[in-house]
Amino acid sequence: MRRTATTLADGRELIYFDDTEPYASGGAVRELHDRRVLEPTVATSTVRYDVLTGEWVTLASHRNARTFLPAADDCPLCPTRPGRPATEIPARDYDVAVFENRFPSFALAAPPVPELVDGEPLWPQRAAVGRCEVVCFTSDHERSFSDLPTTRIRTVLAALVDRTRALSAVPGVAQVYCFENRGEEIGVTLRHPHGQIYAYPEPPARTAALLRQSRAYHARTGRVLLRDVLDAERRAGTRMVLEARHWSAYVPVAARWPVELHVAPHRDVADLTELTDAELDELAVVYRDVLSRLDRFFDSVDVLPYIAGWQQAPVGDGRELGRLHLQVFSLMRSPHRMKYLAGSESGMGAWISDSTPEAIAERFRAVAPAREAS
Repeated sequence: MRRTATTLADGRELIYFDDTEPYASGGAVRELHDRRVLEPTVATSTVRYDVLTGEWVTLASHRNARTFLPAADDCPLCPTRPGRPATEIPARDYDVAVFENRFPSFALAAPPVPELVDGEPLWPQRAAVGRCEVVCFTSDHERSFSDLPTTRIRTVLAALVDRTRALSAVPGVAQVYCFENRGEEIGVTLRHPHGQIYAYPEPPARTAALLRQSRAYHARTGRVLLRDVLDAERRAGTRMVLEARHWSAYVPVAARWPVELHVAPHRDVADLTELTDAELDELAVVYRDVLSRLDRFFDSVDVLPYIAGWQQAPVGDGRELGRLHLQVFSLMRSPHRMKYLAGSESGMGAWISDSTPEAIAERFRAVAPAREAS
């Protein structure tokens, strides 16, 4: 694989990760010059503290103007080709490409803001300093992640490792989250197969809750909570979906979503950067397997909307309690019927599941690819 970095017309960074020839060996290089005329990206985001919940809320009103479900010929994630508008990727083709989001929730150049909203001590706020990147998995507009060969998935993983390492070293970044949204049902605004990377200035609510639980557990037992959760799931076996040499996939015992599973390494690692080549090689196979099962979960649904996100340990405080794992889930509760977060979930945060973890795991096992079932 070859890594080539350049900049777009407005100064944003673009990085190619090539696994095909003649680019992988350096025999040729992708187009590096963005010929568009673009105004510099201006991010006006702030983060405000919610004193009622202890959470930080990001305000990013400039994102309201972002591109929304363009036609395929106008897709900004496709390669730049003759006869079409220039895109975010100036090359006529690419393998994997990562670039800074043009409509970021967080930005390293976020303007400073007063420390308090309206001068009130109850309402602290900060500039939303961080970074948001887009990861294009393939130049093929019609592909999906699970359709990619394992060699390409391995390149995507290498790109995520690269970006996790780089963004974790940025001053002020608290956590790096790599994720993919698929399906208009969950809010996707670009149909091209892609993911995103967020470098947060504060640990998000889910991470804060996990650290709170992990600290309490460690104080009682001296052990790491996520390590013991994986071991307990493997012992029980009830909700296990697959076990490989380096990785296991299981439905968590208190799964919230109607379709959900976690993929975790057998070895304790904090984030993607700590994985060995052997672990990454196997993960490419396991990842493809897991996503393929999603599309088989409902008999009459060919493309299941989902969110797949890498839960990585925080960069600083609490890192020793974090443990890498992938959370994959869908909001679809039955064929073509979505689970909406209505009164109880949205208003009170009191989750009500439409299935049981054991039934979800049984279905995931039943739809294993043929090569595993034989």
